[in-house]
Amino acid sequence: MDVNGMVVGDKCGGSGGNDGARSGGLGGEDGGGAVSFGQEISGISNSHGSFQNEEVDSSCTISPGGRKYYIPVCEDHLKPFVKKSFPSLESGIAFYKDYALLSGFDIRRSAQKTDSDDETVISKYLLCNRAGFTEIKKKSLDCSKGKARKKRTMSGRCGCDAKLVLRFAPGNIYFVSNFVEAHNHSLVPEGSRHFLKGRRKMSTCSMNFVFDASKVNIGASKSFRMMKELVKGYENVGGTSRDFRNFDRDMKAFIGEADGQMIIDKFKVLQETDPMFFYEYDVDLAGNLTKLFWADSTARRNYELYGDAVSFDPTFNTNKYNMVFAPFTGVDKHNKCVTFASTLLSREDVTNFTWAFNAMLKAMRRNPVVLVTDQCPAMKQAVPECFKATDEFPASRHRLCMWHITEKFPAKLGHFLCKETDFMEKIKKYIWSSTIEPAEFEEGWKSVMDEFKLEDHAWLSYLYAMRESWIPAYFRDKPMYGLIRTTSRSESENFFFSQFHQSGSTLSEFYIRFESAMDKQRNETKNLNHVDSSAKPATISTLFLEDDAAELYTREIFYKIQEEILAARDDMRIQTIGPEINGMKCYEMKDVKMKDKLFKVEVSRTHANCSCKKFLMCGILCRHAFCALNHFEVVKIPRRLVLNRWMKNAENKASLQMFGLLDDHQNKESVSAELANVWFTFHKCVTVAGIDLVKLKQISTTVKELHVSFVNDGASFNKKDFLGNLIGNKPVGEITIHPPVQCKNKGSGLKRLLSEREKAIKQVEKKKRKCKLCGSTVHDQRTCPKKKKIVEEEVMNGVDTEISS
Repeated sequence: MDVNGMVVGDKCGGSGGNDGARSGGLGGEDGGGAVSFGQEISGISNSHGSFQNEEVDSSCTISPGGRKYYIPVCEDHLKPFVKKSFPSLESGIAFYKDYALLSGFDIRRSAQKTDSDDETVISKYLLCNRAGFTEIKKKSLDCSKGKARKKRTMSGRCGCDAKLVLRFAPGNIYFVSNFVEAHNHSLVPEGSRHFLKGRRKMSTCSMNFVFDASKVNIGASKSFRMMKELVKGYENVGGTSRDFRNFDRDMKAFIGEADGQMIIDKFKVLQETDPMFFYEYDVDLAGNLTKLFWADSTARRNYELYGDAVSFDPTFNTNKYNMVFAPFTGVDKHNKCVTFASTLLSREDVTNFTWAFNAMLKAMRRNPVVLVTDQCPAMKQAVPECFKATDEFPASRHRLCMWHITEKFPAKLGHFLCKETDFMEKIKKYIWSSTIEPAEFEEGWKSVMDEFKLEDHAWLSYLYAMRESWIPAYFRDKPMYGLIRTTSRSESENFFFSQFHQSGSTLSEFYIRFESAMDKQRNETKNLNHVDSSAKPATISTLFLEDDAAELYTREIFYKIQEEILAARDDMRIQTIGPEINGMKCYEMKDVKMKDKLFKVEVSRTHANCSCKKFLMCGILCRHAFCALNHFEVVKIPRRLVLNRWMKNAENKASLQMFGLLDDHQNKESVSAELANVWFTFHKCVTVAGIDLVKLKQISTTVKELHVSFVNDGASFNKKDFLGNLIGNKPVGEITIHPPVQCKNKGSGLKRLLSEREKAIKQVEKKKRKCKLCGSTVHDQRTCPKKKKIVEEEVMNGVDTEISS
């Protein structure tokens, strides 16, 4: 034997376990015949110094044959012994597993014998994880290189004989029939025992934490580090970083090919819980999910309150199937984005958009006043087809995003015209203005075109022909047409959702993260509601109209109203005042910040009408009207001019008939939330106990008693059941709705043809290669003209040197 206790020329103890058992039952039922390392052979330890690093929680003994054995040291009531009984097989296995973890080794289940009649387990063998030896396989040859490929692997098998045998006995109990205690390998020290496989099993709290973190787009590795801080040490986490990362893999594997069926089954359950939850889906001939639309009761109520103006713009890279995610977005009473409904589509074509708009109309039961999109030709065809006029509602006005159009001016007209001249400044004065009439816009447009000789430009002529779809001057005649002028609301909403979604998410994971995003959006709305109900914004002027506005409007809208009131006080100049006829006066006034522009305001005690039509377009009273009302000595804003959508109590006027069952589903207790509460309550108890040993022992005793009672009750942890609770149970029987096929949309990462402008920008940004000899970017060192001259000079110099020599 060498100084480390290994038998020279033998395999890690070889058959020493059997020899030790025969020579005195070392670690067996008798336990005699062994030499105690700490007593009889202390001299060997001192003379050779080979055992000075042994762990204090295990004793090392040497058999008469000279082989080392390690016997775990732990409290007697935690150690198995022959004839110890257990109420069930699983409780016996759990007891031996706990003993192994306390002692510093892993176990594995081995052979068992069952009754042929009722499948009762008669005997069960539990072995040390290092029992047996690794089978040596023949080396595979690499055909391409003809060399043996060595796979770098490690094996902990060393033929350890430690084991526990459980046998069935009358009375439906199990007892220990054989217990071999000694190991022929050193045991894992206390500081490294959290790496044992038995302790690396993630608990429900850990999995719940990883799952909840993924809802807000926090990855598994970062979740592992956060969990370590919560439990005050890596050894208390119950798993490694790889285990946390594997949990996401297991979750996707659990979903598998049932993804489409699971999301539809989840929607069915949501509809049973909340009857106002609406969803629709469509599949292709092969049963693959192609379209999905949903809106819960809160979203449908929001549409009833704020659904006059809707923005619709698809986004990409939100799920593994590359389906287009397109939320319907509006503006709520706090001037914040609000989501009315959402849809996932396999393609961006007329068929898919028509289906989505029809589902939206079916869920909301009325047309939006105005729908803002980009210049997608498919949407241009689908919007008027779906949101057409009915007996109850007028047709929706389709408005194109102004920003998308104006951004194309440099590409279509050239950078010189747009950047080096005042063309853009002059044309924007007519494009963006909301105070001019259509005739004024047309006159101004033509004057600019004549000045810059652009009357025959094809693209500008096309824009002029479709001017009624994007110029604000043509949206002044209908209520709320000017509330949303671009798809910036959708762009903001898409960015908001991108903080939660991942490109590799399944549909089930996608919807879970979508719910998390909606929780955040709605919580911020509740916070703003709380601020409005508990505080009043400060007023600046002494006007009664401002005090009244502070009482009526939400904070964000009040600040807009406040700007108009202050401008009415400081910037308005009344030019003429007409006589009062039937309680109404007509004012003509001038805004000092707008040259050569007169505004006409008709005002009474209960109404005001201004030629700028701001109230008609946006639902907010303009500065001209406030100036006239103040001069007419009106102290409160006429209630006919206060829209419910901007008031603090806007929700109070929602249809109770349609949304009376709102929030019923929120009373259902979530298992996930309960797990989190249990964990943090336990952590709070440990924190309160601090370093008080008595209190800590009390917590430990209570928890152990609960654990024993749960084990005796036959309670066992099933990972699949837990995943089913988090994501949704896998469908039973045949799957009729299959996951979507991989979609090919423009934002799915596929290569597309670049425009000439994009190619030029890419070429400019590309770092040019310079010649090392002359610094030119036209050629390199090999073809440099200067190189030829240098070579010729060197040749001539060589010839001259040769002649001179």
